[in-house]
Amino acid sequence: MTAARARVTTASGPDTTLALLGLSLLLVGLVAISSASIEYAEWHFRNPWFHTQRHMVYLLLALGAAVVVYRVPLKFWLDTGWVWLFVALALLILVLVPGIGREVNGSQRWLPLGPFTLQPSEFAKLALVIYLAGYMVRREHEVRHQWQGFLKPMTVLFAATLLLMIEPDFGATVIVVGTAFGMLFLAGVKLGHFMLVLAGALAAMLVLVVSEPYRVQRLTAYTDPWADPYNTGFQLTQSLIAFGRGEWFGVGLGNSIQKLFYLPEAHTDFVFSIWSEETGFIGTVAVMALYAGLIGRILWVGRRAVLAHNPFGGYLCYGVALIFAGQAFINMGVSAGLLPTKGLTLPFVSYGGTSLIVCCSMLALALRVDNDTRSRGRRR
Repeated sequence: MTAARARVTTASGPDTTLALLGLSLLLVGLVAISSASIEYAEWHFRNPWFHTQRHMVYLLLALGAAVVVYRVPLKFWLDTGWVWLFVALALLILVLVPGIGREVNGSQRWLPLGPFTLQPSEFAKLALVIYLAGYMVRREHEVRHQWQGFLKPMTVLFAATLLLMIEPDFGATVIVVGTAFGMLFLAGVKLGHFMLVLAGALAAMLVLVVSEPYRVQRLTAYTDPWADPYNTGFQLTQSLIAFGRGEWFGVGLGNSIQKLFYLPEAHTDFVFSIWSEETGFIGTVAVMALYAGLIGRILWVGRRAVLAHNPFGGYLCYGVALIFAGQAFINMGVSAGLLPTKGLTLPFVSYGGTSLIVCCSMLALALRVDNDTRSRGRRR
């Protein structure tokens, strides 16, 4: 009897491996932000721990949100997906209203909430995943066999991407579009339908890139940043210098030179560069391994859910994994000079309250899916 109870207790808890992978990345983020922001915070706020203290507040809020999300039954998210989508679209509209949305560096992406800010584009990613997962369960036959089943979510996707581009937030647009197409592909849409719409989406993305001179400038600067290292290529060259200085084992935590006002956005979009400088090749590969393990584990949880006749949970996990994979790949690729510069956070690591709360909430959803899948197995 005691052994049986122990087995049930163990099986009913969260996936330890998945939880530890997420907590490890949160710890990396806390250390990296503390190191990368200390001089910047001292100069601008006369408090070297300003960003560290705020990040710890964000961590507490994010972990609290994760606990709440984990305790909510999946059926609640299935039934209310359209509500979250409506709220997300409303916030994306609200942030564009003059006098309400806050503009930073030419982009109007933030809603002020007292001493903090909310970035609706981060919330929109989560809302879209929940909505699409529910839609693909309710309209499974349509999605897999009929044009209208595939095109209906494209209408929602078009509305979201249009609002994101008005901000503008091209990075979030790429993630949202890529995640939506990835989820629909994994749901089993006809390959012909998928390829035709994908070609149209890629063509639209290309038009968006060439329609704005600053995007074209970023693209050309990425191909040869050293051609103009003090202007268009400045940020990327400084990031590459950080990687080079790290060598095998890094210069040591807290000893980065590039964070001393050489590399812009050192504690946000380019925190991975500072981490690589201070921990070297070994630390860089370790973080990449954590992401690979996290994403692979979430995909495994999703596959188990589908096989256990829990398609909604499976699609949720697929969407979460695609978001984490896309943002991690793009952020690290940008930092290493493999991709054009894009303003995307590194999940769990970059400074930013909304991103951190949403990432922890998405991880909690995956943990809940795993728990429900194992509960179904026990009942059988």
